[in-house]
Amino acid sequence: MRSSLFAALAAASLLAGCSLDSVVGVVDPYRIDVRQGNHVDQEMISQLKRGMTREQVRFVLGSPLVVDLFRADRWDYVYRFKPGRGEAEQRVVSVFFVDDRLDHIEGDVQAAAPGSAVPQAQAERSRVVELPPAAK
Repeated sequence: MRSSLFAALAAASLLAGCSLDSVVGVVDPYRIDVRQGNHVDQEMISQLKRGMTREQVRFVLGSPLVVDLFRADRWDYVYRFKPGRGEAEQRVVSVFFVDDRLDHIEGDVQAAAPGSAVPQAQAERSRVVELPPAAK
């Protein structure tokens, strides 16, 4: 009886010496990656051609996240990625129409020339993409 009481007191004194900060520093909970919005990549942008209809653009890029009632000639595709650890990344691609035909694109993703390599790191965050005319 006496030895179990001594063991319980020894364990209690050891636990009392531990601070909550040291326990929190050891425990590292898992954090999930959070993806929100429309993911638009270089390959998708490269498929766009000036003069495409809204339906064709929707087929390539998907439905836009933001369609402004006051600017019906603009669609915005917003994508936000927050990894479990680290900084959040946000991309915005805006598609502009004139007479219901694709005119130009502005945003973080640019069209690549067919067959060329696309650089992974982009120095500028906003770009205007010139689209080739539609083939007749």
